[in-house]
Amino acid sequence: MDQQQLIVTVGPDGAVAAETRNIFGSDCLDYITLLEDLLEAETVSSSYTEDYTRTAVTASDYVRNESAD
Repeated sequence: MDQQQLIVTVGPDGAVAAETRNIFGSDCLDYITLLEDLLEAETVSSSYTEDYTRTAVTASDYVRNESAD
C-alpha cells in the first residue's frame, strides 16, 4: 500500500491549499480540522478526491480472499 500523504502548498498571497493522498474514506476530513487548528485559519472550500470513495486493502485481506478461491 502507498504511504499516506498530506500535501500542503502555500501561495505567494499566503493562501494555503492541501490535498490528501492514500487516505481513504472520511479519514481525510480529520486533516481539515488539524490544518485549521495549526494555521489558525478557516476552510474556504473543499472537495473530495477519488480516495474518498476507495477502501484500503491490507495484505491479510488479499491472502484471505485468495484462499477462499
